Amino acid sequence: MKVVYVSTIERGGPLSHLQVLAPAVAAEGIDVHVVCATEALAAEFRTTGIEASAVAVHSKTDLRGAGRLWPQLHEASIVHTHDRRAGLFARPQARLRRARALHTLHGLPEEIAVRLDRPDSPPLPGVSRARSTWFRWGYPRVETLLAALGQVIVPSDSIARFLARHGLSKNRIHVIPHGVAPTLRRRVHDDRGPLRLATAANLEYWKGIDVLLAACARVHVPVRLDVFGDGSLRDELVRDASNRGIDAAFHGFVPNVRDLLAEADVFVLPSRGDNAPVSILEAMAAGLPVISTRVGGIPELVTHEETGLLVAPDDPGGLAEAIDLLGRDVSLRSRLGARGLARAAEEFSVQRAVRATVDLYRELCGSST
Repeated sequence: MKVVYVSTIERGGPLSHLQVLAPAVAAEGIDVHVVCATEALAAEFRTTGIEASAVAVHSKTDLRGAGRLWPQLHEASIVHTHDRRAGLFARPQARLRRARALHTLHGLPEEIAVRLDRPDSPPLPGVSRARSTWFRWGYPRVETLLAALGQVIVPSDSIARFLARHGLSKNRIHVIPHGVAPTLRRRVHDDRGPLRLATAANLEYWKGIDVLLAACARVHVPVRLDVFGDGSLRDELVRDASNRGIDAAFHGFVPNVRDLLAEADVFVLPSRGDNAPVSILEAMAAGLPVISTRVGGIPELVTHEETGLLVAPDDPGGLAEAIDLLGRDVSLRSRLGARGLARAAEEFSVQRAVRATVDLYRELCGSST
């Protein structure tokens, strides 16, 4: 069996997932070839002992780049794509190569994610009517048509329900949650200092970091906030934190953010809409209690009052109450964090995700359909 992975992006969650998945699958005795965006990334994959090639596909209209994928798919048993561009161009070519086409839909676009399981949620601000119409009616149809070329892996039941609602056969949908490794680094917490809050997200409206700042301005316990990530709202959020007098540091995108999360006391992600955020799993793997929102696939990751606390989206008051509760109750923080760590190890381990993926590969290669 030969699995060819295709990724056209240079950073982000899907690429991080592939950097863990590909070497682990190769360790199972499967012939693995990674096709990625740059020679630097290909070199990183090669250091893990697997074959890798660089093919730049710059946009969804880059037909020349798409054509360069064709020879890379030679003798593939399975072509497994990991982002929208890769899925658009490589899945049809996989079928022409008589290979199985498999796509991991890591998440839905934010225009859809904010309405995932919340159809009455208002559209994102600043999004044109034409773009909103496309993502409401056009994108789901295109995604399901492409998915019908093969099989789809999704990280949450929430996304699986979305695809099924838009006409994709449930037999083609496979829910395999992302896997994360436990974080070995732990800091010695000093309960005499401020409560250390951390978040890791794109600094865009749908992630709700503005709601987190509003909540931090309302809390009664002293807090220190570390924000990891970047985006179009960064300057606005920095000004907002300063104007509110919040002790906050904006670090931008940083490598190995999981190790930095271990320095915190609580992880907070106040998304207005979301898929199945890997940042939450990384926080759980670091032993942190999680405060997040009841949207999308998040309740599938965080069990309320067992591994964290869930609040309504767009509710700074409710978020502040949750922060105050964990700030005052050290034993509750410890208990939620320990249970989250145990759940991450049991249900969201790398080994479990790899085993489920390899089992699917073998099932597909043994299937005649």
